[in-house]
Amino acid sequence: MIKLIDVSKEYENGTKALRGINLTIKDGEFVFLVGPSGSGKSTIIKLITGEVAATEGRIMVNGYNLADIKPNQLPGMRRTLGVVFQDFRLIPKKTIYDNLTFIMRTVGAVPSSIRRRINYVLNLVGLGDKVKQYPNQLSGGEQQRVAIARALINNPSVIIADEPTGNLDPRRSLEIMKLLQDINKMGTTVLVVTHEKDLVNRFDKRVVAIENGRIISDGAGGYYNNGR
Repeated sequence: MIKLIDVSKEYENGTKALRGINLTIKDGEFVFLVGPSGSGKSTIIKLITGEVAATEGRIMVNGYNLADIKPNQLPGMRRTLGVVFQDFRLIPKKTIYDNLTFIMRTVGAVPSSIRRRINYVLNLVGLGDKVKQYPNQLSGGEQQRVAIARALINNPSVIIADEPTGNLDPRRSLEIMKLLQDINKMGTTVLVVTHEKDLVNRFDKRVVAIENGRIISDGAGGYYNNGR
């Protein structure tokens, strides 16, 4: 579970990014976080992942209280999260297998479990036959599927997808969103940050809209109609 209680964030330059945010994302939910550029979406992600600290309020992430989390607890907290980025962030000189192996080795996984898990997640995202290829040999949609596989590799309880379709055409964007929906149906909590209202409106999911650092609407099966 993710819980933000009366959270505000003001950066050192005086920018007030968030103002009194209250947000709860329950285990197993699929939530869209939407809003125009500069509305505070990215700050919420940075707070959840522990990249920045809140100025005011409390943040709970999968049992961790980020207000008093110790530095040696941060890696454990972050392993409960899988993050998917707009720009894929794959290592270009490593094969798809080695990109995923690298992530598992950082947590001390043994070779036998690495092989099993990589085969599982690549088949899950429909790329079981791409294991020996390099990122530049894949389409943009395929690279994003690898990025999703990488986010899943250590079996997190939450997937955070930050503008996951920003570099994809509409058809590939829909495929990626359907894949995330399938992952959610398997029990993983999914938080998708996006400004693509047409894509959001194709899915009957909870939509949290933020503007000027405040939540302006929050509803299951919400309709995102921010034209900016």
